[in-house]
Amino acid sequence: MIVLIAPEQDIPNEIELLHQLFEAGLQYYHFRKPFKNYQEHVAYLNQIDTKYHNRIVVHYFHELINEFNLKGIHFQEQKRCDVLENGKGYFNNLNMAGKTMSSSFHEFQELENCDIEFDYYLLSPVFSSISKQGYAGRGFDVTNSSKKIIGMGGINISTIKDTLKLGFKGIGVLGGVWNSENCLERFLEIHQQYTSSINEK
Repeated sequence: MIVLIAPEQDIPNEIELLHQLFEAGLQYYHFRKPFKNYQEHVAYLNQIDTKYHNRIVVHYFHELINEFNLKGIHFQEQKRCDVLENGKGYFNNLNMAGKTMSSSFHEFQELENCDIEFDYYLLSPVFSSISKQGYAGRGFDVTNSSKKIIGMGGINISTIKDTLKLGFKGIGVLGGVWNSENCLERFLEIHQQYTSSINEK
């Protein structure tokens, strides 16, 4: 399982690139744009071919799940603490039938102790981050966890094998794709490396 996180700031030809990535087999696109307001989120989604909407997981404005046929919703750490762990009726107005729910963690023990059942969990940073300077890797070993944990932070072609050896069920990529000269080419290389590493296990 490969999760691609959106670049925080829009990049040139982003929507066009995104369509190419979907065409190339991208199944999980985490739409994380902290600086966009609700209307800008809607405008962004409206530019994406509707046949790919069911591969998009939204980080902000979870109510978008009611208006678009999205894959699911994601809780960043603070949002999870604020909303879910306080037991409010958060989902009362959200149409979550058949949708995924995921969340971000930065401590393995906290992830393991979490009582909320997510479809998958993003844990970072496994290796030193490509997109965030000074974000040192922790090398989490999740081999003994029964949860579906996706490794993030410093994931690129050369760290995929090591990530899987640490017990992760998938990889999350951001800088490893968006910081490259050719995003599509880099995604295909990562996809190929991930597939061959899985087959070697």
